[in-house]
Amino acid sequence: MVRLFDSFDRPVNYLRISVTDRCNLRCIYCMPLEGISLMAHENILSYEEISTVAQAAADLGIIKVRLTGGEPLVRERLTTLVAMLAQIQGIDDISLTTNAVILERYAGELKNAGLHRVNISLDSLRSNGFHQITRVGNLDDVLRGIEAARQAGLNPVKINTVVMRGINDDEVIDFARLTIENEWHVRFIEYMPFSNGDEKADGLLVPVAEMKASIETLGELTPTLESGGGPAKYFRLPGARGTIGFISPVSEHFCQACNRLRLTADGKLRPCLFSDKEIDLREPLRQGATADDIKRLIQEAASCKPEGHRLKAGITCERFMAQIGG
Repeated sequence: MVRLFDSFDRPVNYLRISVTDRCNLRCIYCMPLEGISLMAHENILSYEEISTVAQAAADLGIIKVRLTGGEPLVRERLTTLVAMLAQIQGIDDISLTTNAVILERYAGELKNAGLHRVNISLDSLRSNGFHQITRVGNLDDVLRGIEAARQAGLNPVKINTVVMRGINDDEVIDFARLTIENEWHVRFIEYMPFSNGDEKADGLLVPVAEMKASIETLGELTPTLESGGGPAKYFRLPGARGTIGFISPVSEHFCQACNRLRLTADGKLRPCLFSDKEIDLREPLRQGATADDIKRLIQEAASCKPEGHRLKAGITCERFMAQIGG
């Protein structure tokens, strides 16, 4: 199998695919309240175009694909894309990141189509806190989505929690406690100052070390061997059925092990989440590019991956998180 490497000899085997910039929530760290200027339908890659890119990527050694948004489940017939990706030889892991608001409706269909697992974004266990962060969401919808994913066998169901000072940092212990009896797999993520010029973002970061200190009031955190092939470091509390993961893009960045590329909904291949550098695939696809042409563009994108990001210095990107895919 061909292996894809960047210019720093890091293997690249993971492709995150955004299928839409639309979302049914307005999370404060992802999208402004009024929403964003949405991409025109004709500018978004079709499922056939996405499948073509995924096939070329698999030929180069990509083995993991994650579908993101916006909120991927708001795009019609998403199960059709999952089924197409499941037929690509070489891709052995297809996952989905979702806010789970409408996951209850689709969990079984997604599993049957070939989806392996889900990551669910959930930043508060309190109805008022959930509404504060999402601006429009209903916590009960998400909790039903989590249960539906479990029942469908989309395991392990992982919960992604972005911790923000003064907003939900007082809930870290509540989330951690759920891993003891309920087999929750919670991953705490440092808030990233990906602000698009929002000066209020500066004081929201809670370092992982501070999160750990709070959680260890419940007991000692023991490292586990679990790994999803991503940046999280996993631990378990005494007697816990579930696990606790920490993702530290700011205080202890993991750029040295970055293994991913990102495909935006409008067909731009992005070598780094925190850089505006993009390689256009949409126009070549629509102008009759061959499979080898697409492979060369993917290789070009891999070679453009920077050695590391500049999050600690603070950055302002042209796109909001919902327009990139996270």
